[in-house]
Amino acid sequence: MRFRRTAKLDPSQIRDVRGSGGGVGGLPGGGVALGGGGLGLIVLVISLFLGVNPLSGSAANPYGPLDDQTVGESSQLSHECKTGADANRSADCRIVGFVNSIQSYWQHQFPDGRYQPAQTTFFTGQVQTGCGTATEAVGPFYCPADKYVYIDLGFFDELRTKFGAQGGPFAQAYVLAHEYGHHVQDLRGILDRIGSDQQGATSASVRSELQADCYAGVWANHASTVPDASGTPLITDITQDDINQALDTAARIGDDFIQTHLGGGQVDQSQFTHGTSEQRVSWFRRGYDTGDPRRCTTFQEL
Repeated sequence: MRFRRTAKLDPSQIRDVRGSGGGVGGLPGGGVALGGGGLGLIVLVISLFLGVNPLSGSAANPYGPLDDQTVGESSQLSHECKTGADANRSADCRIVGFVNSIQSYWQHQFPDGRYQPAQTTFFTGQVQTGCGTATEAVGPFYCPADKYVYIDLGFFDELRTKFGAQGGPFAQAYVLAHEYGHHVQDLRGILDRIGSDQQGATSASVRSELQADCYAGVWANHASTVPDASGTPLITDITQDDINQALDTAARIGDDFIQTHLGGGQVDQSQFTHGTSEQRVSWFRRGYDTGDPRRCTTFQEL
């Protein structure tokens, strides 16, 4: 895939707090963070098989303010990420372009301007969120309490080195589109269905994660036609190789794959939170093949 060279990027959709540090603690009380199923599941595996919780600790100032010094017109991204040509040459600007495209698609799916844009926060180490203090061990996640997507971009290296994924630009796009799928669920009231039903093969948590995978596939179906602010497409084309990158990533972050390869070697469906590799691939395919978010019926079909 390539971005149209003259496409206009909107870096204001990114909050860059890399290197700003943060407090300590877990994810207390401020809302349940919903992850893409990567390193967050490593944390789950560690908790299940070793009996420890790497995210626990004293929740000192869990709602502290984010460092805004790198946000806005003075930010590095605002100077470096202006066009599709920038997205084609720079990994950071590519993420900006993906976020712009994903949000542009969903904005056109909500009638009467009801879509509320959500910023993506780049961080390193740890970050303060509306859901508490999070570390890079959580992996990419969406926090309903503040309606931000959070990601340590080192996660994309972890996909290759720890999960054995082939990686690539569209693997990144899939992860981001999945997290924005959670934002769409939040705006539509779907996340309210999860409640305490957070584990098990047919739990509401698994249903919501698979629906977010389906939503990611829906965006991918339309990605080459989603417009920038000027009304012309941001992305010029999506190839089968791009889709294969997304499918490969989905297959590497299923509960069963992670429990088998990164956990104790045994699959325990009672602890599922995201669905199997086969399910994640299947629901992304459903979204991509149909291009219709109404077909993402995980709450009716599992």
